[in-house]
Amino acid sequence: MFRLKILFLAVVPLFLAVSVIVFILFFQSNRLIEEQLYAVETNVIAAKSEELIAYMEMALTAVDHVYQTAGDDDELAKEKVKAILNELTYGEDGYFFVYAGDGTGLVHPSQPEIVGLNWWGLQDSQGRLVIKELTELARNGGGFYRYLWEKPSTGKVAEKLGYATLLKKWDWMIGTGIYLDDIYKQIEARKAEIKKRIERTFTLILWIAIVAVIGVFLSGLVIHANERKLADSKLKELTQRIVEFQEEERGRVSRELHDGISQILVSVKYSIESAIGKIQKRADDAITPMEKGAQGLASAIAEVRRISRDLRPSVLDDIGLSAALDSMSHEFGERTGIEVVFKRHSFTRQLGPEVKTTLFRVAQEALTNIERHSGASRVMIELVKRVDGIRMVISDDGVGFDVLRMEGRKNAFQGIGLRNMQERIEFHGGEMTVWSSPDKGTVVEARFPNRILQAD
Repeated sequence: MFRLKILFLAVVPLFLAVSVIVFILFFQSNRLIEEQLYAVETNVIAAKSEELIAYMEMALTAVDHVYQTAGDDDELAKEKVKAILNELTYGEDGYFFVYAGDGTGLVHPSQPEIVGLNWWGLQDSQGRLVIKELTELARNGGGFYRYLWEKPSTGKVAEKLGYATLLKKWDWMIGTGIYLDDIYKQIEARKAEIKKRIERTFTLILWIAIVAVIGVFLSGLVIHANERKLADSKLKELTQRIVEFQEEERGRVSRELHDGISQILVSVKYSIESAIGKIQKRADDAITPMEKGAQGLASAIAEVRRISRDLRPSVLDDIGLSAALDSMSHEFGERTGIEVVFKRHSFTRQLGPEVKTTLFRVAQEALTNIERHSGASRVMIELVKRVDGIRMVISDDGVGFDVLRMEGRKNAFQGIGLRNMQERIEFHGGEMTVWSSPDKGTVVEARFPNRILQAD
């Protein structure tokens, strides 16, 4: 359940992060669309403005041969110019219009009713004095002007970009223009198309993100299931090893009792029976088998104490780890003839009982390995307190072994007890390292974190 909570806490932030990223990308994309469409609109209007200038130059060229030779009051020339401009059109709604300096309509092909009337005070729906401002613009050198005007092809009012210039000799304002609603429609259509593409893209991204999150979640579930299966397998393996260890320990105790105490007690029995026989015969040497039996009983008592100490040393509970390790070192040296040096450290009183037992068993297993496999003549056991925790180092001058070859084997170290030592150490959050090479001895280091220490 805890792992599932961790998995959930990992997936939810991932989903939120992906959602925020998608939202930011969507917002930035819309902003980019607006900027791009604004740039497109600006460029299109600039291009249309150039077209208007070109159309105006075309119109001026069309009337130039009449205008240049006419006088200020040449009415015939004026009529010819008006006729020419009235016939000039381009596109569906492109035409030229002319107003006199006082605002009187002179030429307007799309709205002939304007001709002959004064429109100086005409305002569009936004309050602009269209004819007045166009005329003033023309008198000031000409230019572009935006206003609202009826579109011939639809009969509806639309925004128009006009261009006006002046026929100075007659004080006529001549103008033309394009309606911008067609441009806006094209831009809106383009905008809708781009948005649709972006929406499809972000829908795809969102689905990919959802699939990715679901994939991460399912992968986590699979990993959790595999880890649980592996943990169950390890638990079964550990249980099996515990059972095997118990059977091995029982076998060892059985052998100790059979080969040691049992033989001693049999010898004591024979000595007592011999003494009884001699006493019955009133022999003078009955004391000798009795003394031999007493010695056998002493040996049996010592053997029982040794077995009891191996199973659970009472000194470990009574006076602490240092005394237990020191006692075990002396007993091991006396029994095997191998010199054992142990360095005491008083801080071990701060260790919990389980950690003390682990340290004792690790040292005991290491000495057993040394006795069986190393052929060493000298052993050193050192228990030290470092800044990063507690270390126990057990070194010998024996034959050593190839660590790399041993680690490459299946069930490495199992045969020489190092695996049990490692598992004991890792149970308390520690680590074990082994250094060894042929003919160079062996060093086993067990490291424990500071958290295993307890207050006095």
